[in-house]
Amino acid sequence: MAAAYPSCAAAGLCLCLCLLGLPRGASAFAPEAAAATRRLHTRGAAVGPGDGMNVLFIVVDDLRPLLGCYGDKVVKSPNIDQLASQSVVFSNAYAQQAVCAPSRVSFLTGRRPDTTRLYDFYSYWRVHAGNYSTMPQYFKENGYVTLSVGKVFHPGVSSNYSDDYPYSWSIPPFHPSTEKYENDKTCRGKDGKLYANLVCPVDVTEMPSGTLPDIQSTEEAIRLLNVMKTNKQKFFLAVGYHKPHIPLRYPQEFLKLYPLENITLAPDPWVPEKLPSVAYNPWMDIRQRDDVEALNVSFPYGPLPDDFQRQIRQSYYAAVSYLDMQVGLLLNALDDVGLSNSTIVVFTADHGWSLGEHGEWAKYSNFDVATRVPLMFYVPGMTTSSVSQGERVFPYLDPFSHILSLVPQGRSKKVVELVSLFSTLAELAGLQVPPVCPETSFHVALCTEGASIVQYFNASEEKVEEEKDVCDDTYRCFNEEPVAFSQYPRPADTPQWNSDKPKLKDIRIMGYSMRTIDYRYTVWVQFNPNNFSANFEDVHAGELYMVETDPNQDYNIYNNTSHGCFFKKILGFLKH
Repeated sequence: MAAAYPSCAAAGLCLCLCLLGLPRGASAFAPEAAAATRRLHTRGAAVGPGDGMNVLFIVVDDLRPLLGCYGDKVVKSPNIDQLASQSVVFSNAYAQQAVCAPSRVSFLTGRRPDTTRLYDFYSYWRVHAGNYSTMPQYFKENGYVTLSVGKVFHPGVSSNYSDDYPYSWSIPPFHPSTEKYENDKTCRGKDGKLYANLVCPVDVTEMPSGTLPDIQSTEEAIRLLNVMKTNKQKFFLAVGYHKPHIPLRYPQEFLKLYPLENITLAPDPWVPEKLPSVAYNPWMDIRQRDDVEALNVSFPYGPLPDDFQRQIRQSYYAAVSYLDMQVGLLLNALDDVGLSNSTIVVFTADHGWSLGEHGEWAKYSNFDVATRVPLMFYVPGMTTSSVSQGERVFPYLDPFSHILSLVPQGRSKKVVELVSLFSTLAELAGLQVPPVCPETSFHVALCTEGASIVQYFNASEEKVEEEKDVCDDTYRCFNEEPVAFSQYPRPADTPQWNSDKPKLKDIRIMGYSMRTIDYRYTVWVQFNPNNFSANFEDVHAGELYMVETDPNQDYNIYNNTSHGCFFKKILGFLKH
């Protein structure tokens, strides 16, 4: 903890001690702390809808939009649905790469993976690509106390083993003490022995320290909210939840919400006939879990037995309801401290997760099920009417007793990207929006490759057709058509043991994927990891799915269709 003290000057020593959960020093520190915390914006600021408001940024690991507010009829997610009912909800939001570290570094820096040069887990962008400012760093430089709880940056090399502290955060990030047990043998089997399973409902009282990581993260985030209320200082609090990331380890009572007989298979649990082999991810990470390994499933296509597929889907649902409880407790605490009227809340995920669609599990692909994420923004006085001091906006709702049919306050079908989060939040908070990056931006510390999406907040379902004709972002609009770009690397044309997570040195092919409201188009091209170059004259395979007639992306018509215009669009984007 001693490392925290040098950076405490920005937040005030007294405040810093409270945030770290340490005892306060003598009251003589208080005047110095007050002086240190009276900071004006360091750059010229516009007036945003949430000008001067706090930010609560909630990011979830591996959460596809399997939520009531996104139309799912099975899941119980009353607290997230309640947040949606006060928010603008984006139905078509996409990650830039469907794996944890590259996605998080991308949206936290506002740069795409080809600019962060992170496609795996093993490099730190400030050293490996460019010394780019991050979203929390920008808020910190503009007078906010920035706080990180749980998994916000991916831990390890890709965030310098520090979650990018002290650049991004005012104090060292909090990680739950029980995080280290995530992959241990804590799942009790039918034989009474402990295993490291994929499907892992548990008795929380039997877990190390009698708790789970996300429960600890919620407790710490609530503690920090109380400290910030007392100290009356603007904050940017990022809270990262682990579930429903594997292992699917959650309190066993959540299984009661989802009787196995009510759980169906994916609508398309087969490998599509015309799917290029390079596009398939062989789900190696779940194969390594004890319960899956015991099934001795063939590589690379499987399939898993139907009954086990249902168990995975059941546990994913249960883990989402467990997550919903944590989000509900956190938002209820925001009410308790009286900050719901002065705090912007963002809820999203780093990417999705396949639940048997296309015969695939996990992320690691360019399909919608892997790249599409929930995305919603609550802005008091903008997405909902002004909230009076002390008014309860987010009363806690018990997933076991509340069945809600709340509709989002506003919904946009506009295609948007996570790389736009940085500029969007800056605009909402009334900070100067960072400039658009030049064509080559490795030397530019502050710029973004995703334009703010605040202009879409007033879009309604009825306006969707009109929306298609309005687009101000040259990075992602061609013929006035909004586009989301994702990409995924592969080591070879056919599934290998390292196809899901190839290290940079092993990448030989990059799949660049373009999603509009009407289609998904993907080209898999030769890639040179030594100079980070893609050769679009060497196309290994392609995919084209028309959303209206093929919403699940099962019927690849790439070889039956003229697609020169799509190819030109991807090339045009990469030139930017």
